[in-house]
Amino acid sequence: MDSQVMVALVLSLVGGLSTSIGAFFVIINPAPNLKMLGLLQGFAAGLMLSISFFDLAHNALNSIGFLKGNLWFFAGVIVFALIAHFIPEPTLAPTSTVVKRKQKDDDGAGKDLMKKHRRQVLFSGIITAIGISLHNFPEGMAVFLGSIKGLRVGVNLAFAIALHNIPEGVAVALPVYFATESKWQAFKLATLSGLAEPLGVIIVAYLFPSSLSPQILEGLLGSVGGVMAFLTLHEMLPLAFDYAGPKQAVKAVFIGMAFMSASLYFLEMSLPEEMSL
Repeated sequence: MDSQVMVALVLSLVGGLSTSIGAFFVIINPAPNLKMLGLLQGFAAGLMLSISFFDLAHNALNSIGFLKGNLWFFAGVIVFALIAHFIPEPTLAPTSTVVKRKQKDDDGAGKDLMKKHRRQVLFSGIITAIGISLHNFPEGMAVFLGSIKGLRVGVNLAFAIALHNIPEGVAVALPVYFATESKWQAFKLATLSGLAEPLGVIIVAYLFPSSLSPQILEGLLGSVGGVMAFLTLHEMLPLAFDYAGPKQAVKAVFIGMAFMSASLYFLEMSLPEEMSL
């Protein structure tokens, strides 16, 4: 069992740390403008919605039934809504207003508004990192189970997960880089969000390797889907609409959904028939 755990840890690190590749793409480029930030926020929102509805919630409904699946999903929504309610957020002014006031005001008022923008974007990046970590955690469990099934299954699964973790790294690093202007902070937070995968391996291997109920696991995944859906609609889409405009942001959302759906398809093809994410 120890050797299987080590193999699963290595494979989950390969998959999880691919978020660092996405972060690297962000920090090697010049500081993104607000429109690009909005487009990529829309793209990331599409990724999150696709994962939430087409992967996590879908599997929960199929595995534990329509009623239980919905109860778990909306439990995640309610819990995260309560968390968001008690976390103070700075007010987000329209981008055009901020830019104009920053250009006109010499008394520092424009700078104050831009600071509010940066705090709001940073908050969005942190929340995104939390949501992606919650998604990566059960992926680590899947890598462990795949490794037990066979090395080929574990390797294929880790590779497919790594492929769709790259844009998740972008989704985390981009707002953090914009808000903090620190390449290291953006890279660090994106990397940490990927480390949830080996953490999932450790927990499923050592805490309850044989007692984890499949129904409980699917229910927890459904709750994660609710968390991700709420944070996408509550945090990411408003920023995407404000920075890129509604029409462009919606296009970016559907492009992100298509990209993640294709990634999940290839990920599903890597799994044996009796397993699913």
